[in-house]
Amino acid sequence: MFGQGLIKGLQITWKEFWTKKFTVQYPDEQHPVPERFHGRFVLDVDKCIACSLCANACPNKVINLKREKVGKKQFLTEYVMNIQYCMFCGLCVEACNKDALHFSQDFNMNQYFYRDIPLVLVRREAPAEPEEEQAGKTGEKPQRQAKAKKQAEPAAAEAAAGKDPGKEGQ
Repeated sequence: MFGQGLIKGLQITWKEFWTKKFTVQYPDEQHPVPERFHGRFVLDVDKCIACSLCANACPNKVINLKREKVGKKQFLTEYVMNIQYCMFCGLCVEACNKDALHFSQDFNMNQYFYRDIPLVLVRREAPAEPEEEQAGKTGEKPQRQAKAKKQAEPAAAEAAAGKDPGKEGQ
């Protein structure tokens, strides 16, 4: 009973002793990582709509995001991940419906100070209200204002010439 287990273990050890060794001299050479490796998080801010689906999908509540409403759109002002509690499960990446959050191939995320551990992906100020929204406060949309202005120009020119704008074909 004890002899068979010892013999099997020694057979495996003897076989592995003669196989080629796989050693990477680490800072000089990089270890090859698979294509679907879960490394550092990368956020594409232009694609992010600040819907907080990623924060809701996280089982450890690692993601903290802040947003401000600018006009009719939500604007992402802060996106911080407390990476020390992250399991790298990928549920946040799967939950993102705009493909704004994804993993990179970077696995070197060590920090010397504890205060540097949270991964700050975005920290910015919200922009001022856009011009289109300011023009929309008059009650009409900018396209309608421009269309009404274009229609009023020929009518004003015809009125100045002495023609009646309603009777064109007569």
